[in-house]
Amino acid sequence: LRVSLPAWRPFRPGQHVDVRLTAPDGYQVQRSYSIASAPESQGVLDLTVELVDDGEVSPWFFDVAEPGDTFELRGPIGGPFTWSLEAGGPLLLVAGGSGIVPLMSMLRHRSAANGSSSALLLYSSRSLDDVIYRGEFESLAADPDGPIVLHTLTRAHPEDWTGFTRRIDGDMLADAISGVGDPRHVFVCGPTPFVEAVSVGLVAAGVDTDRIRTERFGPSG
Repeated sequence: LRVSLPAWRPFRPGQHVDVRLTAPDGYQVQRSYSIASAPESQGVLDLTVELVDDGEVSPWFFDVAEPGDTFELRGPIGGPFTWSLEAGGPLLLVAGGSGIVPLMSMLRHRSAANGSSSALLLYSSRSLDDVIYRGEFESLAADPDGPIVLHTLTRAHPEDWTGFTRRIDGDMLADAISGVGDPRHVFVCGPTPFVEAVSVGLVAAGVDTDRIRTERFGPSG
C-alpha cells in the first residue's frame, strides 16, 4: 500500500505508523503498521498490510479502499528498533512471517544509499508462497553488493528446494552469524514465540545482548 503524504516527515528504517479509520457513524479503529519503504522515497510511505479475515482494518484496504481515498495516519513512531547506514555494520536481520516488513525498510535503505557493509537476512516462512517480497529478494541477492538472503520454509517446500526446511535453531543461527561475520547490529522481528526463541539462540551463539534489538508482532485487539 503506497500512501502519498500531504507533508513529508522523515523517518528511520524500522519505524512504524498508526493508521486510524473512521466509519460514517463515528466509530474509530486504529492499527499499527511498519513502514516498508526506504527514507529515500520521499513523499510516500509504503505499508505492507496482511489480510486478517475477521479484522477491522486490513479488510478495508483489501476490499474497499481505492486510489484517492484518505485516512488518518500518525507517526513515524519508534526509536530503539531502527538502523541507518551511518550506524555501520555488519548487519544481521532475522524475520518470521510479516515481521520482515521493518527489516525490508532497512534493506531498501541500504540499497538506496549504496551501502556496502556486510548484511545478511535469515527469513522464516511457512511456504514459498508465503515469502513476502520474494521477487525483490531475488534481485537483491543478485546484486554483488546486496545482502546475503537465507530462507527457511517450515511447513511446505518445492521438491527442488535447496534452502533450510525447519524452524530457526542454533545451528542455523550459527551459519548466519558466520556468513555475515561478527554482527554489530542484530534485529529480530516476528511473532512473540519466534522472537523469544531466536533471541535465546543468538545469545547462546555468542552474540552480546546489547547488540540485539527485537520487535514482536502479534494479533490485534
